[in-house]
Amino acid sequence: MTSKEIVKRTIKFELPERVARSSPPEYASDFGWIGMNPSVDARPNQKGLNKDEWGAIWENIGICNLGEVKEFPLKDWSDWDKLNIPDVDDPQRWKGLTKQDSEKFIIANGVSLYERIHFIRGLENTWMDIYLEPEKLTMLIDLLVDMNLKAIKHYKKLGADAYIFCDDWGLQDKLMIHPEKWREFWKPAYQKVYEAAHNAGMLTFLHSCGYIVEILDDLIDAGLDAIQMDQQQNMGLDLLSERFSGRITFWCPVDIQNMMCKGSTDDISAYAREMFKKLSTPAGGFIAGYYSDPAGAGHTPEAIKAMCEEFVKLEY
Repeated sequence: MTSKEIVKRTIKFELPERVARSSPPEYASDFGWIGMNPSVDARPNQKGLNKDEWGAIWENIGICNLGEVKEFPLKDWSDWDKLNIPDVDDPQRWKGLTKQDSEKFIIANGVSLYERIHFIRGLENTWMDIYLEPEKLTMLIDLLVDMNLKAIKHYKKLGADAYIFCDDWGLQDKLMIHPEKWREFWKPAYQKVYEAAHNAGMLTFLHSCGYIVEILDDLIDAGLDAIQMDQQQNMGLDLLSERFSGRITFWCPVDIQNMMCKGSTDDISAYAREMFKKLSTPAGGFIAGYYSDPAGAGHTPEAIKAMCEEFVKLEY
């Protein structure tokens, strides 16, 4: 099987011949990536202060890949007409991208539906908008949905296999907002994007960290095929296994905030085996992951080696 076939069979629970994985170059990876350039969801990673296309001012102290927004471009809704809204269909974003014919599984990068909102409005304003400005919040969500639908049309022509964006929804022990409000405002948005991706022949991926158990059923119902989850210990492997194994594909490294930072190499290897056992099924459902900013997360070379070498040994 090619990498593309292995990943597709994993996600569809169709008996892949081995465990799919995303890994550092020395361990090989089944994945390739494609994205508009520049992305309308780009997050500046240069050290110092940098402005993104929406007008948000980011600060990065130079330790990790991403910084944080220090100045929000839409502090007040009265400035809506002044907000710079990027054009997804700008031909320059797609210039140089060609039809994919790789044996790798190609993932296309989309536009976040929550993180981009609080990069524009700020977290506190976003949370207050749920109650005080629901119509304006819905307007912004709809704008981002439309951006994703346009991007999907481009990626369909380019032959992408899957569509992903990043929305970290969880704190360490709960969702950032009330789950019912998530269902009211965001679930319909995810449904529209995932339906469009499926209609374009793409599988759906979401990166989301924190405690997201309260909405994982809803994400599955909305059409999510695979969850890229860098944390698991805060929710517990047993809980995730009991409620979701066999219903969605888990794409996970060893927990990046706890085990990879605090465990011995033996602990990390044992956790990798336990995670695979509990989150996969005999027919598929687990992709071995790798955190792409190990220095920023405090992962040692020894910890990375222990995880990756254990993942290579896994068998269905």
